Amino acid sequence: IGLYFCATFLMLGVGAYFIIEDLELGDPLTIVNSFMIYYLVADLVMRYMFQKMPVLNIRTLLYQPIQKNDVVKYSLWKTVASFFNIMHAFFFVPFSIVLITQGYDPLGVLGWHLGIFALFYANNFLNVMMNNLDSIFYPLIALMLALAVSQYYGWFDITAFTQPVFQALYEIPWTAILPWALLIGMYLASFSYFRRHMYLDAGLATKQVEAKTEDYAWLNRFVNLGTFLKNDIRLIRRNKRSKTTVIMSVFFLFYGLFFFTQSVETLDHPTWKVFAGIFISGGFLFSFGQYVPSWDSAYYPLMMSQNIKYKEYLNSKWYLMLFATVISTILSVWYIYFGLDTYLAILVGAVYNIGINSYLVLWGGAYIKTPIDLNSNKNAFGDKQAFNAKTMLLTIPKLLLPLVVYMIGHIFIGETAGYVMVALTGVLGYVFKEKVFRIIEKIYKKEKYKTLLAYSQKN
Repeated sequence: IGLYFCATFLMLGVGAYFIIEDLELGDPLTIVNSFMIYYLVADLVMRYMFQKMPVLNIRTLLYQPIQKNDVVKYSLWKTVASFFNIMHAFFFVPFSIVLITQGYDPLGVLGWHLGIFALFYANNFLNVMMNNLDSIFYPLIALMLALAVSQYYGWFDITAFTQPVFQALYEIPWTAILPWALLIGMYLASFSYFRRHMYLDAGLATKQVEAKTEDYAWLNRFVNLGTFLKNDIRLIRRNKRSKTTVIMSVFFLFYGLFFFTQSVETLDHPTWKVFAGIFISGGFLFSFGQYVPSWDSAYYPLMMSQNIKYKEYLNSKWYLMLFATVISTILSVWYIYFGLDTYLAILVGAVYNIGINSYLVLWGGAYIKTPIDLNSNKNAFGDKQAFNAKTMLLTIPKLLLPLVVYMIGHIFIGETAGYVMVALTGVLGYVFKEKVFRIIEKIYKKEKYKTLLAYSQKN
């Protein structure tokens, strides 16, 4: 997924100037600067959710004969090479080059480029100090959402005040010194913060909280299935990695904006609507489902020693993905704004996800034997060990098959027929659910001991 983001940013970096120009939105640099405040806040949000903190590396060094200042410097400088810093270069480097080739002042572009990158690195060190401060993080998100809504409806436009600040980095290149001064200040502040909290009986000590039980009595009607669903809901609510997965699935709801706004001409074909519909409705299905049973890797051996039927275990995961797909489809109803056929593509994608892709992600999960650390967001964007020949082959029916089915109906009959054929494929998959589950159950049993061995290994 990291490579996907880099490729996407690279394409946007090369094409953003020309897309803005073709849409006649105004001067491309001015438009980018207008939304830079949202970009920076989004970057901080992504860092807070996904970026691994240096505190995890400090513990083992506290016992070594190394100066504390050196330990802090080492830990902080490791964050400089983070993917979340490098990722932005794939957009801003090509975008800056395009600006120069289009006649913008090279010195101004250089000042703007250096100033913007200093702000991203300042975000890096700000995030280090904000780690696990939910009382700051969630109000910040609420504030930015409120500002975005107020700008959309014309109540208050925050960009009218922030855009000139970013524009000044281009028009007055020496002002790039100010973001770099902010960066130095953030580095010194984070250095001081970690220097003060490097004692096991202080900042690094384990916090003790009062245990609370969550009954979810309304699930008791489902008997054994309800027990598994309760455990899954608790897992999602209590752990950092699973919470991150839910948040990622929310971002999938906005994936259709790339396809439905007609901002990219090559994505205007109806086939891409089906592709987008699968991702919009299946965000949770893909991000959570592909790691079944890795979510339970911490206690999977215990589960396998109990009188638990694989069918009940897999069925609970399937129902969880079913509920999430239905909820995602309901939450995406605002896409009707782009046309009824647009939301129809999402509905069709949801039916296909429930009837076909839900089985495929469970099937593929049997071959992914990577244990998950629920308290860490390391590899939250995907683990290279999660990709192998079998999982890659299963990707074909997940994404390509519905497009092929749609194209057959679209070419020979019409657009509506294409949608109907994709939906019928999903319905047909649901009809054969029991038979498919027996096949998946056999695969899980076959891979059982390999999975147990993999979970017992320590990297």
